[in-house]
Amino acid sequence: MEKDIMKFPIDLSALTAEEITQFEDDPLTLYTGEQDVALYLRYSSTGQSEQSIEGQLRDCRAFCKINHYRITAIYIDRATTARKDVEKRVHLMEMIADSAKQNWEYVIVWKLDRFARNRNDSAIMKMRLRKNGVKVLSATEHLSDNPEGILLESVLEGMAEFFSAELSQKVTRGMRESALKCHSVGGHVPLGYKIENHKLVVNPDTAHIVQEAFSLYANGESVADIARKFNAAGYRTAKNTEFNRSSFKVMFRNVRYIGTYTYKDIQIENGVPAIIDKELFEAVQRRLSKAAEAPARGKAKVDYLLSGKLFCGHCGASMNGESGVGRSGKVYHYYSCYTKKRKLGCEKRPLKKDYIEEIVAKDAFALLTDQLIDEIADMAIYQSEQDMINETRLPQLSTQLSEIEKSIANITAAIEKGIASETLMHRLVQLEHEKKSVEKEIKSEEKFVYRIDRDQIVFWLSQFKHGNIEDEDFRRRLIDLLVNSVTVWDEPDGYRITTAYNLTSCKTKTFRVEKNPAAEEATGFGFGESECAIGLKSEPYYIIYGTIFVQTKRHSLS
Repeated sequence: MEKDIMKFPIDLSALTAEEITQFEDDPLTLYTGEQDVALYLRYSSTGQSEQSIEGQLRDCRAFCKINHYRITAIYIDRATTARKDVEKRVHLMEMIADSAKQNWEYVIVWKLDRFARNRNDSAIMKMRLRKNGVKVLSATEHLSDNPEGILLESVLEGMAEFFSAELSQKVTRGMRESALKCHSVGGHVPLGYKIENHKLVVNPDTAHIVQEAFSLYANGESVADIARKFNAAGYRTAKNTEFNRSSFKVMFRNVRYIGTYTYKDIQIENGVPAIIDKELFEAVQRRLSKAAEAPARGKAKVDYLLSGKLFCGHCGASMNGESGVGRSGKVYHYYSCYTKKRKLGCEKRPLKKDYIEEIVAKDAFALLTDQLIDEIADMAIYQSEQDMINETRLPQLSTQLSEIEKSIANITAAIEKGIASETLMHRLVQLEHEKKSVEKEIKSEEKFVYRIDRDQIVFWLSQFKHGNIEDEDFRRRLIDLLVNSVTVWDEPDGYRITTAYNLTSCKTKTFRVEKNPAAEEATGFGFGESECAIGLKSEPYYIIYGTIFVQTKRHSLS
């Protein structure tokens, strides 16, 4: 009798039979986990084989099992280079698009170079994921052996985000001007409308569907029944798909159907032709309000800035972001030792999220002098040049072009002196062809090189000096840029903290902080409210005492 094929909760059709066997032998990571993640696996055609995906999958599954992540999606690009033409990596782009649905919190890759070898591409892709609330984690690189590489990627990512925001402001200004004229500014065209001369007009072929939907719902029909009726009648949504329950969520709240044009904070009555009268619209709103009286079950997204960087000094395990509700009903966010949470013997106390993030951010902020900014800029330029040397053929091609030009110059000089022969002329023509060919190769290779300007880097980094340390987004940028890892030990009267930086010149620093803001109360997640301030409000910096120790040892998961 043939072996029964196991049914899995997610689509594994991108995997080979051998790869699926891993989940058949141990499907735990598909069914249980405290945080949802997606896997992105890739192998290039050079020097690799299908077995590369099997190995990557095995390591990524082990990483997810250790950290109690549940795999909810898998994306694979096979026989595709990470450096050339990232847009052709179909499943990477599919994963980026799917991240907007916020079905998972992390993307797990085997190594960061599986995500993208070109740092500019990597920075852009990570920025797009971050805007959708998703982070990239490496299953095998808990700490980098090349902090300069991490720093360069952080610089590129931050600069891309900064200048993207600048461009976005200019684009937004233009779109606001269009909106004030009630012009369409792109995006989804609601069912029942079409665009003519940059404006929404009623589409007589589909407007009746909207009118029917509002009437049926106002008269007591359920959205499920409406969806069934519409599908049976052959009606389709604006995206030409069948109706389901969620098809009506946006429709029934859309004030454009009563003639109100909207764009962000702009609302203009009678800005578009109405499809629904206001009385019917209000009747639907009243029914929606009754249905929405039950409290929302969704969980707010929290950005744990030290995710993947914070480690327990006692056992070396990672400290992961958690949340819990205290006796008063207040929600607390904190980092807890993975080993302790699994009850494997470690007694490390949890750390309040805001507390440890503020300490780390302020420590990094204190480093950011004009001298360090110049050093970072120089380091970023140097690393960028090294990447060009190591990851492109430009140095070899440039040398080849130089030799060809030298040969052409020698032959030309000989001809000018009257030393002309059929052989020399033939060789000159051959060299001219070779020169054009090499120049074409250089031009093609340069498409994949991102050249950064030192003054631009200094300008961007200088913005940090005037940043608001209380702003979480600023803290995140600062930590991403400068902090490689943070290791924390409990002490009777506080904590000992070791910080490793993404700068070779900044020695690993160990310092102590007084008091214990994460002391657990008898029940719940009290953390001890009276102890959370640790003098931060009364002092310009947190209290440090004892000696500054230099350490080189870094902790990572085994």
